[in-house]
Amino acid sequence: MQRLTLTTALVTLALPAWAEGTLNIYNFGLYTPPDLIAKFEKAYDVSVTLTEYDSNETAIAKIEAGGHGFDIVVPSAAVVPIYIEKGLLLKSDPNTMENFKHLAPDWVDVSWDPGRSYTVPYVWGTTGVMVNTDIYKGDINTSDIFLNPPEELKGKINVVPAMNDVIDMAIWSVGGESCTTDREVLKAARDKLVAAKPFWASIDYASFEKFINEDLQASVFWSGAAMRIRAENPGFAYGYPKEGFSLWQDNVAILADAQNMDNAKLFLNFIMDPENAALISTYTGYGNSIQGSEAFMSADLLAAPEMTIPEAAKAVGHFQQTCPPEIQDLYSRIWTDLTK
Repeated sequence: MQRLTLTTALVTLALPAWAEGTLNIYNFGLYTPPDLIAKFEKAYDVSVTLTEYDSNETAIAKIEAGGHGFDIVVPSAAVVPIYIEKGLLLKSDPNTMENFKHLAPDWVDVSWDPGRSYTVPYVWGTTGVMVNTDIYKGDINTSDIFLNPPEELKGKINVVPAMNDVIDMAIWSVGGESCTTDREVLKAARDKLVAAKPFWASIDYASFEKFINEDLQASVFWSGAAMRIRAENPGFAYGYPKEGFSLWQDNVAILADAQNMDNAKLFLNFIMDPENAALISTYTGYGNSIQGSEAFMSADLLAAPEMTIPEAAKAVGHFQQTCPPEIQDLYSRIWTDLTK
């Protein structure tokens, strides 16, 4: 562990109530609890500005372009190594912060940021399928929901534009592996996606209301978002495709060109507090990696099917990988064919 500098020690250990100024957060849409921000602002007399994005690709492109004015970003695990390689993140050493002691051991020495020199956990979840079971009575634990759609769902399916998740699900459905170099497997996955597309209504970050009002009846979707929709329309259920589904974690990091680094460090430490991690999970519907947060979460949330991967499904869950650039280029070509 590195020796603390004086500045880091003051920021991470004393957590001064005298902090003031601003903090500019760049995060996915509908992903930041307003009560978390209000609590942080009150505790440290810091004015927070939140800007939202729709995908990792959008975020990294804007940050690389420069002049963005953001202090904090929330990249998914699979893209953290890309941020680090490009020099876009500050080595903020969250592993020296006071609340790092609350981090669950399994989430410390992670492949995308060994020992946590750049990032702290935000939330973790899965990408599966969500289906209105009032309309479709069959098996929902299959990627056939969108790759070989049943009659009841044709024309009423959304596919979120999460390129790697969607392509990986198609690859697993034909017996391949993530980041494969097998051109035959990639072609089979591409052909399966293209053949299914005419039965989809959209490739979009569809609004929750479209599902709640049943304009759409199924989607490739994220577990926490599915939970939030089920709360408004109990007909919807979340499925873990037996062919394979993604597990992921989103992480909070400070940008290398942040203008408010001390306040950004305060925020990283702040969200590792168990009570604050619970606020994030309660709002988003996703799990977190902070020990002790369960004491501040409802029993219903902790037991929710979207938060609890069934034992039978665990063997086919795959944690998101960072594909080599040449493989990522092949994924991009498949995605272009699918979305044109």
